[in-house]
Amino acid sequence: MVYMVQAMIDINEKANQVLNIIKAKYNLKDKSEAINIMAKKYEENCLEPELRPEYVERLNKLEKEKGIPFRNMAELRKIIEG
Repeated sequence: MVYMVQAMIDINEKANQVLNIIKAKYNLKDKSEAINIMAKKYEENCLEPELRPEYVERLNKLEKEKGIPFRNMAELRKIIEG
């Protein structure tokens, strides 16, 4: 279930223009939806990866994987090209 929070915000004219562009680009019904899109894009592109749950999940999977030991690049190349 998704809970919605209402907020009254003050934005400058430039931010308002950006919201209108996003609203038009994605064919949204209101600026609230545009703000949600902006928040999602910000989360995907700007937040530190360690803050995202999927990053922690991926790290846990990687920690369980076993690697192939090698002593130097020549030995690794031999294993790969084997």
